[in-house]
Amino acid sequence: MKRQHAIKPAASFAGQWRASLRRSIVRDWASSGGLVWLHLLKTITAALLALGIAMLLDLPQPRIAMTTVFVLMQPFSGMVLAKSFYRILGTAVGAIAALTLGALFVQQAELHMLGMIVWISACIAAAVRYRHFRWYGFVLAGYTAALIGIPNVATPHGLFVAALTRAAEVTIGIVCSSAVSALIVPQRSSLALLRALQVRYGNFTAFAADVLSREVGRRAFERRFAALVDEIVGLEATRIFAAFEDPAMRSRNHHLGRLNSEFMDACARLHALHQLLKRSHTSDIATMTAYIDPHLRELTALIALQRDAPADVSHLTARLRTYQAKLPRRVRQTRQQLEQATTESLADFDTAAELLYRFVNEWAKYLDTYDTFVQRKPGSRQRSENYYVSITNRYAVAFTFIRSATAMEIAACFWIATDWPSGGLAVIGVALVCALTSTAPNARDMAVRMAFGAALATLAGYAFTCYVYPNIDGFPLLCITLAPVLALGAYLATLKRTAGLGVGFSVFFCLLAGPDNVVSFEPGLLINNGIALTASMLLAAIILATVFPADMPWLIERIMDDLRAQAVLACRDQRPGLNQRFQSSTHDLASQLRLLTRRPRRRRHALRWMLATLEVGHAVIDLRNEAAHAGHVQALHPCWNYAVEHMLDHLAGLFERPDARTLDHALVSVRSATWIAQDVLKAVHADPDKRHDMQRILSCLHFIRTALLDKDAPFKPR
Repeated sequence: MKRQHAIKPAASFAGQWRASLRRSIVRDWASSGGLVWLHLLKTITAALLALGIAMLLDLPQPRIAMTTVFVLMQPFSGMVLAKSFYRILGTAVGAIAALTLGALFVQQAELHMLGMIVWISACIAAAVRYRHFRWYGFVLAGYTAALIGIPNVATPHGLFVAALTRAAEVTIGIVCSSAVSALIVPQRSSLALLRALQVRYGNFTAFAADVLSREVGRRAFERRFAALVDEIVGLEATRIFAAFEDPAMRSRNHHLGRLNSEFMDACARLHALHQLLKRSHTSDIATMTAYIDPHLRELTALIALQRDAPADVSHLTARLRTYQAKLPRRVRQTRQQLEQATTESLADFDTAAELLYRFVNEWAKYLDTYDTFVQRKPGSRQRSENYYVSITNRYAVAFTFIRSATAMEIAACFWIATDWPSGGLAVIGVALVCALTSTAPNARDMAVRMAFGAALATLAGYAFTCYVYPNIDGFPLLCITLAPVLALGAYLATLKRTAGLGVGFSVFFCLLAGPDNVVSFEPGLLINNGIALTASMLLAAIILATVFPADMPWLIERIMDDLRAQAVLACRDQRPGLNQRFQSSTHDLASQLRLLTRRPRRRRHALRWMLATLEVGHAVIDLRNEAAHAGHVQALHPCWNYAVEHMLDHLAGLFERPDARTLDHALVSVRSATWIAQDVLKAVHADPDKRHDMQRILSCLHFIRTALLDKDAPFKPR
């Protein structure tokens, strides 16, 4: 009896353990592979629903509605709604453009094609300039004009009817994809945004603890900081389409913008503190390190508590504020032990203490805003406008226009010269691939993969046209036969390595072999159209690789110039809102460079320029703010304003033309301003408020000087 009672609990425990393991496996699958299968199910459902509605309405090309779904469908409902909004605008503008060009160039095929090429290329260039989901509106404005206008170059009398029917088919695809995404197990962008914020909070907490404990090497720091830059830029894109699906998120959009802005400030402060600690360590100045370390260890312990208890943010924020309130008094006590130290050691200690205080302040502000946002509490601070500034190099925009126009011009000239029946479709294919790859990191490779996808779609379409469609009857059986091949293309499109292949297969299978109300069994025409599409994409790939490619070194250097110009902005632009403009534009340009530069050496060079720009630019903004606050300095020393302006001009010149000469000029001007500030500090030493103002100014000047002297800085050519 006793033996049976002993075995029973053990068996019950084993059963509970197996049940818990099964639940854990199911949860893991549901959060990874299950989401992929859900996306495939929703995509196929929306595509077949759009096809059925278009057939029921007796539209001439129901396959266009199905194609629209594959171009439009995204995992999150907010992404679909955002794309749908801009797609509707783009479709309307494209239809109007097609009608206008058709009216201007009636029976003038060459001029009509020239106008169409200019319009489509301009739209693609504008899409590169205005990224995120505005990109899609510009792309559709050009692509829709091509779909409507190019097939009707020789028959302008059918242009108006074509515009109406195409708009109806596209609208059906938009409505079906949006409805299915929003109604069938919706995956909310707002929930994904909250998860991304939680992950970012955890990553940054761990990163800050490692930096303060000095457990991060230079390469590891650069890599992890670059990942934070990508998260900042990605959050801005997510914030845009989350506002489309959730009214509550839309009403708190300003709150989310402030959250991202404060996170950028916290990252900048942590980076500055890390750089100063690194330089002090490598310059054999051990005094500052020994005396600042206890404060760093205490802060590291607090951050470790945040990492271990991420849910209790408000309590940890209060502890951080307590630490911040005690920090100035404790720093003064520590500094009294350094009175006999060298001037350089004192400057390093004062600057490190100031940077530590500012980092704690920015991190506490971010935690307060983060807790308010996540817990949906009413904001404790006044509403402030936070603008994220995105910048695109004008040469990149111009080269995009030239590449697109060149590729379409070659295809159009060949079509007009040979009167190839599928030549119009080839021009449409070039326009499509130039548009869809306009912001891709490697446009050439994506175009080649789309060409392979079009070739596979041609083979699959031939099989369906010859052997499947003639042997089925009724819409249900049509859906059953189409679902596997459509699911295959949608699945390939979800994988990073085969995304271009999947997009090409899905879109062009629908365009080439998608069923219409009256199916045309012409395998020869299908193969000819498939060859035209495949050849057009290979042509586009060649043009993308040879005509001003997006990753050519000269263009990357121009974008690097734009990145350095943000430091010039910090030196010369108006102070109100300067910090937000500087931070967002610098991060945006750095993210673009990371996408374009695939060689490790170039990527590291671009990243170091970003770090140097953030480092010096942020310190300059702090210096300008402190100098404006301390208006008494000019009265005590008449040369102060001139010295500061002289220094700012030399720093701007260094980032405009980085070389040894401009670096020397900048160092001399920083040293001159430092001497004046030291003289004023002695004069106001008896006044605590003025003394603190001057100490903050001197900390900014010392940090700028150490940044310019850093052996890892990219100012001098190597």
